[in-house]
Amino acid sequence: MAKTKQFKTESKKLLNLMINSIYTHKEIFLRELISNASDAIDRRHYLSLTDEQVSSADNYEILITQDTASRTIAIKDNGIGMTEEELIKNLGTIAQSGSQAFLEKLEKKDVDIIGQFGVGFYSAFMVASKVEITTRSPLSETGYHWVSTGESNYQIDTTDQETIGTTITLHLREDNQEDEENYSEYLEEHTIKNLVKKYSDYVRYPIKMNITKQKDDKEEVTLETLNSMTPIWKKAKSELKDEDLNTFYKRQYNDFEDPLKVIHTNVEGMLTYTALLFIPTSPPQDFYTDQFEKGLQLYSKSVFIMDKNKELLPDHFRFVRGLVDSADLSLNISREMLQHDRQLKKIAAHLEKKIKSELEKMLERDRDTYIKFYKAYGKNLKYGIYDNFGMKKDLLKDLIMFTTNKSEEYITLKEYIERKSDEQKAIYYASGSSRHQILNQPQMDAVKEKDYEVLLFTDEIDEFMVQVLGSYEDTPFKSLKQSESDLLDESKKEDLKTKEKDHKKLLKAIKKALGDKVKDVKLSGRLKDSPVCLVSGEGLSLEMEKILKQMPNQTDIKADRILEINPNHDIFAALSNIHETTPKKIDDYATLLYRQALLIEGYELDDPIDFSNQMIKLMVEASKLK
Repeated sequence: MAKTKQFKTESKKLLNLMINSIYTHKEIFLRELISNASDAIDRRHYLSLTDEQVSSADNYEILITQDTASRTIAIKDNGIGMTEEELIKNLGTIAQSGSQAFLEKLEKKDVDIIGQFGVGFYSAFMVASKVEITTRSPLSETGYHWVSTGESNYQIDTTDQETIGTTITLHLREDNQEDEENYSEYLEEHTIKNLVKKYSDYVRYPIKMNITKQKDDKEEVTLETLNSMTPIWKKAKSELKDEDLNTFYKRQYNDFEDPLKVIHTNVEGMLTYTALLFIPTSPPQDFYTDQFEKGLQLYSKSVFIMDKNKELLPDHFRFVRGLVDSADLSLNISREMLQHDRQLKKIAAHLEKKIKSELEKMLERDRDTYIKFYKAYGKNLKYGIYDNFGMKKDLLKDLIMFTTNKSEEYITLKEYIERKSDEQKAIYYASGSSRHQILNQPQMDAVKEKDYEVLLFTDEIDEFMVQVLGSYEDTPFKSLKQSESDLLDESKKEDLKTKEKDHKKLLKAIKKALGDKVKDVKLSGRLKDSPVCLVSGEGLSLEMEKILKQMPNQTDIKADRILEINPNHDIFAALSNIHETTPKKIDDYATLLYRQALLIEGYELDDPIDFSNQMIKLMVEASKLK
């Protein structure tokens, strides 16, 4: 005679929450029930080795069957089964885990237990109006039948089942068009196949189902295994070929190119996990947009948990794709809501170090591949240096590279330091829109004469990054568009002071003509062939000003502009002559010279028509003087 039992008081309160709130996606129920079935087989196999009462099955398997007429789906396993006491204990109390209790009893905790029976089991009620269980344990003299509608009580009765194992039968709810709930989809073969492939592909036991196929205009039903069982990341590295990994990557992550780099690591000890990581050859089109989502796929004992776990990857390595499989992760009562616990953070820290180490090896041993990587993702590393006030600058600074005025080949900061001369006291850099544009900047004159090497900054982030770095191995960074004092020897400095003193009135007149457009007008010691240039004072650079002005609500930002004039150029002699003979004309020439400096620097003129008219006017006046 069937016994009717009440769920415990706390279980009644939790049951509705379990069914309606905990799981975001109803399809999770199949993953949970398959995981529990896998656990039951694990337990039977283990006990068969240690307990004479428990026999081993010839072939362990999980069988899924569907019945459209009765609207049922059943998951059957030949695992350990349950006694009456276990049914009451495991299913009568929410959050009571038979698997967990079993694991805690083992002296050697080396048996992988996926399920938390009594937690995940209740996800069945998200899609089922009634759930039935028939089960037989080798430790029980009879089988049992358990049934519940997931409300206040459940019933248990004996059965004459002889085979060891458990069958869970779900009576699916009726479809609800108003809530757009389609429960009938779980009766379709392709839906079950897709869900097994998505969540349970790497469960170690075969998951089988009868599949209907067309052959010679007739339907045939064949029993097929739906899962691949052995994850590629669980195989020994010696068993894997590059082709295997490349094929897995392209299929798993929908890429048509082989990965640039594969990182396969297995960690055991206080922290245990396996990671299979890939660096794509090319970044996705949305990589440098807000739409891009970073993250690694997450598995627990080969059961899929989450598609993109963001916590496992820092932003500076967000280009990495792949997966992590760990038995150490703490999960809350829903597998899909991962707690940000210490284990997860430890794995993330390990992965960060591993990725950096692999990139360093690539740079050292396979430079061509690293440069290919750097061209694709170097900008992201620079953002990583700048981000969070430079918190990760020491981690990343040896991974960044630049071309220079001396070579189009990329070099690291360490290489720059190693080959600079002892007399050079700074790491010089120049910013611009392209290599060609930078090399033609007038500020390059001084380093050409000194034969100094200059890093070429062509990414917008470079200016921000270098402000955070500040220095490398105690050598400061210096922009060619800022202070020139360290580029000049003492005799040249004294010569400049003398000339500025001699032409004080001219420089003052030019500055007055330009008003608040410039902070100062000086004679330049850095210019050799160029007549004029614009440089910035301390603080905000000219390049940073351009970048910031592109951002919303940043139109008022302005760097201190200093106009430098080459005292050895013919233009300076002409200016001196004009100032002495027709001082009223100095305003026009000063404005013209300033606008030329703006154009050289890559700025757009506020009034190009006025500039053109001014040029023509001065040309006509010059022709009349002849």
